Amino acid sequence: MMARSSTDVLVLGSGIAGLSAALGAARNGASVTVATKATQPEGASTWWAQGGIAVARKAPEQFKEDIHVASSGTSDPEALDVLVQNADEAVRDVLIDTLGVGFDTGGDGGSYDFGREAAHSADRILHVDASTGKHIHEPFLNYLADHDRVEILGDTAAIALLEQEGAVHGALLKSDGEVGRHYAGATVLATGGIGALYSRSTNPAGATGDGIAMAARIGAATADMEFVQFHPTVCVADGDPFLVSEAVRGEGAVLRNAEGDRFMPAVHEDAELAPRDVVARAVEQEHERTGQVVLDVSSFDFAGTFPDLAALCAEHSVDPSTGIPVVPAEHFLCGGVDVDTRGRASMDRLYAVGECARTGVHGANRLASTSLLEGLVWGLRAGTDAAGHPPTDRNVPAAMPAGSSPPGEKLGARFERLQRTMDEHVALRRTPEGLGRALDVLRDLKADAEALAGQDAPRAVHELRSAATVAHLVTEAAAANDTSVGCHFVTGASGTGNVASVAH
Repeated sequence: MMARSSTDVLVLGSGIAGLSAALGAARNGASVTVATKATQPEGASTWWAQGGIAVARKAPEQFKEDIHVASSGTSDPEALDVLVQNADEAVRDVLIDTLGVGFDTGGDGGSYDFGREAAHSADRILHVDASTGKHIHEPFLNYLADHDRVEILGDTAAIALLEQEGAVHGALLKSDGEVGRHYAGATVLATGGIGALYSRSTNPAGATGDGIAMAARIGAATADMEFVQFHPTVCVADGDPFLVSEAVRGEGAVLRNAEGDRFMPAVHEDAELAPRDVVARAVEQEHERTGQVVLDVSSFDFAGTFPDLAALCAEHSVDPSTGIPVVPAEHFLCGGVDVDTRGRASMDRLYAVGECARTGVHGANRLASTSLLEGLVWGLRAGTDAAGHPPTDRNVPAAMPAGSSPPGEKLGARFERLQRTMDEHVALRRTPEGLGRALDVLRDLKADAEALAGQDAPRAVHELRSAATVAHLVTEAAAANDTSVGCHFVTGASGTGNVASVAH
């Protein structure tokens, strides 16, 4: 990689949000560089998305209401309007007309087979079996790889933003051990989630919250960081977790504890189709009480309806006929870098899209199958807006610590301590005392990581620095909010209660 290079728009990340931003910018005449840590499609969260992508289907107000209810009434109305009013056109334009994604159709092969998942009041989810993400991601990558205005740099990590006088002018990129300055007229963060902060997550490896951490370090505003969503049905039968899509419960699967009892009807009026935060806490509680929770799929043809999931079960030696053992796992960050309806952050020429952004759509809890849609809609809007800035030609400094890397085993021990702290104190159920203890640990880990992360440090050190920064942001936000709402459930404060007390 060149020691110094430039482009009109620099996109950091290669999931649907980053690729949509690249497409939006390129369509508007900009030269675009996409820098991504991923070396293969599986390295981006989009590839792993199962359920599908929700659309409005000419009923935007109903769609908007479902998202708002799932958020416990905390989503931003303006952001919701942007999402639902642009949903159908964005999906048709990019996914169907441009990429040719073959969404499942009904038995007659004609109209689309729209699915339904938890907290949706209508069938509105386009899908490809239960592996929609990879059927979107791979053609999207291929399309942009052939685009004459787009360059994709794989196995390339951003380690710092280039900021001067309140404006961002690109980033320090690290590839093959070499660090170079990549200047840009506008920089779009699309770095995905924070799954690496927890020991069990549906995110791909490397989800260390890099974009959020880099933005926070230069003073960009973040919001809603306490709202970390856990997916209620993740199978860990052989220690290698895989997600069991919410669409399976939409088809009629039910949750049972080790005693064979179905427990969700007593927790929420929508039972297994209650909002994710409610189901996840109930699954955790029943798992602790009885020792196991399984997803009973005996009421329908599981293998025929979800062949990809059936194959995953076989690969992991799980027999669906006896129930699929499930536990909650970290899944999605509803907060992130605070942005407006065009993806603009609080720093000039900085944008954020996808899971690393806080658009206001999700509020305290995300409705199923809206993450791909949010990434697509905000990515297009941010890329279009970002295209109007020429790259800077000045030498912008990058503040980096001197750093000295620790041995690998010590680095691993630091990461394990971070994950253990988040698992114990900043997961599905939180207490003020636990959050206080977590802050003490994370403050030390953050300072330690900052001292180690020099420009020449290995990527793992920079990832630890990002993870520690974001873990501290999440915990700080959680400690500042003593009211249970959505994903943030705190006991021993004004928001006290059991699982059912915040079910509605």
